[in-house]
Amino acid sequence: MKIAVLPGDGIGTEIVAEAVKVLNTLGLDLQMEQALVGGAAYEVHGHPLPESTLKLAQESDAILFGAVGDWKYDKLDRPLRPEQAILGLRKHLGLFANFRPAICYEELVGASSLKPELIAGLDILIIRELTGDIYFGQPRGRRIATDGHFPGTEEAFDTMRYSRPEIERIAHVAFQAARKRSKKVTSVDKANVLETFQFWKDVVTEVAKEYPDVALEHMYVDNAAMQLVKKPKAFDVLFTGNMFGDILSDEASMLTGSIGMLPSASLNAKGQGLYEPSHGSAPDIAGQGIANPLATILSAAMMLRFSLNQAEAADRIEAAVKDVLAAGYRTADIWSEGTKRVSTREMGDAVVAAITKTTIKG
Repeated sequence: MKIAVLPGDGIGTEIVAEAVKVLNTLGLDLQMEQALVGGAAYEVHGHPLPESTLKLAQESDAILFGAVGDWKYDKLDRPLRPEQAILGLRKHLGLFANFRPAICYEELVGASSLKPELIAGLDILIIRELTGDIYFGQPRGRRIATDGHFPGTEEAFDTMRYSRPEIERIAHVAFQAARKRSKKVTSVDKANVLETFQFWKDVVTEVAKEYPDVALEHMYVDNAAMQLVKKPKAFDVLFTGNMFGDILSDEASMLTGSIGMLPSASLNAKGQGLYEPSHGSAPDIAGQGIANPLATILSAAMMLRFSLNQAEAADRIEAAVKDVLAAGYRTADIWSEGTKRVSTREMGDAVVAAITKTTIKG
């Protein structure tokens, strides 16, 4: 089982180190090889996704990814910015299906900004289409406008587009996931305004006929954003396009108490996947040892389950995380009065101790 380990920038190196430490505790035959990506790769290779890193990712069964980005690279030409690395990996590996579970652990109900009765027992799954939409649509760029309100002036443009096969394959993923859960799918669109999403809605409705046992509802994205904070437990599987999914999954992460708790998996048709926390590189806190590694550790558990066929090992990690939270361990983002505030490394150590069933020391 070959894993490409790509820590990236900012807190990426710190949180990935803890996930690797946890994986090494499991006694599995894992071949982990590390490579540079993002700003760290640009500094050495002059590109955020060097050929050597891409080759390693393509040859691996799974990729454990940290985060990329730093404000100091904002003036680079867009193709050289750190964020292009993750977009490049999604494109080259065909990682079209992004899974972002939002689970509120019992011990973190008080960490959420919502009332406890709204989020206690929350367990929803957001599925985001990852390789289409406005992020990848062509044409895009800048030009002098020839029409519109201000012809003759400079303008920028991006293209939102989806093909039938793109929508069909992510719809099948969503319906199949729902069959393993509560058999309810919410498809999020903006069909009342955008032709792209009227097409999305039409295709999803057709695919739904193949899953008569799964309930389907359509919801406009603005309403979905409101319902996520009004009654989030009304959702089960929520799926949508690339841009809406990016926004809604970050909103959902805060229901759980912190974006530092939200793992993710991005899969291609072969089951090869890239696993990363849903948060970014957070350069403002990098090197301080206060980042929450649990989203990355839980992403590693998803990697074991979805790409490496090691469900039992994944269960051990997830159970260990619950044990650690039950024992009161908290990084700064989820800390509250009466709990034990720990560093990034100490949180990783606590998960390792819980896996090995040794004493967790405060």
